[in-house]
Amino acid sequence: MAPVGLRLVQKVSSTRTFARFAPHVIPAMDRAVHRLTRGKVLVSAQMLPGVILTARGARSGLERRTPLACMPEEAAGTWLLIGSNFGRPGHPAWTANLLAHPDAEINWHGKDIAVTARLLNSAEREEAWAAALKFWPPYAAYQARIDREIRLFRLARRAP
Repeated sequence: MAPVGLRLVQKVSSTRTFARFAPHVIPAMDRAVHRLTRGKVLVSAQMLPGVILTARGARSGLERRTPLACMPEEAAGTWLLIGSNFGRPGHPAWTANLLAHPDAEINWHGKDIAVTARLLNSAEREEAWAAALKFWPPYAAYQARIDREIRLFRLARRAP
């Protein structure tokens, strides 16, 4: 995306209006397009890299599929998931699912990968948060308008 277009998208995605409609529109659109293209396309990945997270529900134990933006950490071969919930109050449900059941699966560029999620704390979280803000500055606006600390998870491949 061109720098001017990227800045516009970042500005729009920082707004409260975006936070009201995006959680209802973007995941549904991503799920449909991902299914229709057999895992090859995520519409939201045109703005940010994305995965489809498959994790067991915290209470139900049923598989839940959630399209999410992610920050690939290519040097380490890991992914950072940011539980911003578009800057809305309350942690997104997928974060509770990962806390209860950290073994999950992601679909990354059409490939299913078994992963283990780990909630980041302390200095490790601060370092990851700084990297996330450089990667996608609107996360700062999301954090500024909520009282909760945004959860950050690092996903690492599970041994086969």
